[in-house]
Amino acid sequence: MARLTEDAEGVYVIAVTPFTDAGGLDLASIDRMVDFYEGAGATGLTVLGQLGEAPKLTAAESRTVVERVLKRLDGRLPVVVGVSAPGLAPMRELSDAVMGEGAAGVMVAPPWTLRTDDQVYAFYRSVGEALGDTPFVLQDYPLTTNVQIAAAAIERIVRDVSTCVMLKHEDWPGLAKIAALRRASETGGMRRISILCGNGGLFLPEEMARGADGAMTGFGFPEMMVGVVNAHAKGEVERAQDIFDAYLPLARYEQQQGIGLAVRKYVLAKRGVIASAHLRKPGAALSPADIADVERLLERQTRRLAEIGA
Repeated sequence: MARLTEDAEGVYVIAVTPFTDAGGLDLASIDRMVDFYEGAGATGLTVLGQLGEAPKLTAAESRTVVERVLKRLDGRLPVVVGVSAPGLAPMRELSDAVMGEGAAGVMVAPPWTLRTDDQVYAFYRSVGEALGDTPFVLQDYPLTTNVQIAAAAIERIVRDVSTCVMLKHEDWPGLAKIAALRRASETGGMRRISILCGNGGLFLPEEMARGADGAMTGFGFPEMMVGVVNAHAKGEVERAQDIFDAYLPLARYEQQQGIGLAVRKYVLAKRGVIASAHLRKPGAALSPADIADVERLLERQTRRLAEIGA
């Protein structure tokens, strides 16, 4: 598999980790899930992300998930693996292992202890040194990491760490940051890197308009991200907005703190992608009222999609 580069674009779906009702890894569901994402038009997959319940997996389970996904894809799509860890040694160990299995690159979020731009820069400089020639994604997700990364700090990292090839942009609000980074690359302040956006795709049309290259996020209907990105690439901005609008109510509901992943897994199980909607503890469970909300939103979404012919 070719390695991740600054030219990456499209939709890299953040994959869930399927479990059985008893809490064990569901390998058969991993296979179905991979087939589903590929069939939905994903450009690539990202595994062991925060919404892949990576912190709830053992080291051996993490390796098993990556190996299963890579085996199922057999090189057809690139795979990015989350390797964030409190220290560089375990990060390097997992990174070396998954790259040896055929991953295209890895993703690294900053530890919550970083407080200044200089600390953020020093951390990612160390990441680049620790990971050697492995291309990595800088995950900028202050809503969960509590680390604010200014555009100027990202510019500095990109200038000095050649293996940083992508920004996973999940700042909120963060549209101005995308625009600032694109200006910097256009004026020679930094090389141009890929920018893929998260947050469940809630701002995807606006992010694409500001210069993003696509999405790296999850949603029970990845067809939404694929449709928006593809339409935008064709210059069909209004069509992209129509597709986005049809899915927005459910996407908004899924982005709730606490139950969001439970909603996503419920939808994926309902669609037959995974056998069980089980989350490992600690994890939220949907109440009957939550399920009723989701079912109503699904019905309305189906009608709206039919109306716009999507």
